[in-house]
Amino acid sequence: MRYQPRRQRVCVRHGRWLLDADADQPLEHLDLHMLPEVVAAQRRWPGVARRAVRAGVEPQHAFTLAYAVVARWWEQALYWEQEEIWPRRLHHLAGGNAGSRLAWWRIVGRDAAIFPEVVAVAQALLEPAMAEVAWQASGGMQPRARGADDAFCHRLGELVVRTWLGPELAADHGSPLNDWRGAIVRARRHEPGPPGWREDPWRLKREQQPATMAGQLRVLAAEAQSGGSGTRWQATVSAEQRFRITQLVDEAREQLVELRGVHSGTTAEVARTLLEHLSRSAALIDQALVHTATAAVAAGVALEEVAAWSRLSAQELAEVLAAGEVGD
Repeated sequence: MRYQPRRQRVCVRHGRWLLDADADQPLEHLDLHMLPEVVAAQRRWPGVARRAVRAGVEPQHAFTLAYAVVARWWEQALYWEQEEIWPRRLHHLAGGNAGSRLAWWRIVGRDAAIFPEVVAVAQALLEPAMAEVAWQASGGMQPRARGADDAFCHRLGELVVRTWLGPELAADHGSPLNDWRGAIVRARRHEPGPPGWREDPWRLKREQQPATMAGQLRVLAAEAQSGGSGTRWQATVSAEQRFRITQLVDEAREQLVELRGVHSGTTAEVARTLLEHLSRSAALIDQALVHTATAAVAAGVALEEVAAWSRLSAQELAEVLAAGEVGD
């Protein structure tokens, strides 16, 4: 069995979402009769694709980037207290109640549940007005740090009917959305991108590609077999802990990315910029290391092994963990 690309998975005639054919699960489709917004998004997609062509962007590239952006939100949404749209959709996709199989349904139902937002984000990023908002929010030729009130993030939140979402997006420095913004801003500033990187706002890094349904189901099955014995990281470390570690690493990476082209100006200016960003990055990595070590020890990994991997003595690591130095 072979289905259409993900951007064409809605069978409008029958009100169904066609699932991946290669995933080890019994369903072929999901019922969309209670979710007219998913069908409406499929009807809007051809117009978005035509807009992409007019902008000189391959439609599948625009969709793939938007899909990666929103799939990342889907993982983070577990901790968004104000998120109400996706839980409702998932409830309907699961036939009225995901119940004890919530983790399974979050994998199987993800692509259908997020499809309206994927189309909305693709459309938004193709608009010249959004590129202008990104440029102005960056400070233009006078760069400024991104805050919780970032205008670009706020506007994108409005476009996906989540007026509260802006601060959440502004705090996520590792998102493909952040790379899209960076490419837009660097192009206007005539700055080079990272070494060896072809500057293209629509190019998606391999590590930012969302996990497939088949891959996630395999992991879920393996975790169930392990019985929480500690043999698998995702089985023993909470999603919240994993997200926090990833967030710290992403923020540290962002601090270093901002140092590109820094070696111009007075000695004091350059030294100050380098040292401030490097010290902030080092502090974030230190926090990530402690969070990771804490999770590993709590999961049953020997303290001596964790200490060796952390380049600390066992006594030093024990003291750090005992002091509870896992704050920001």
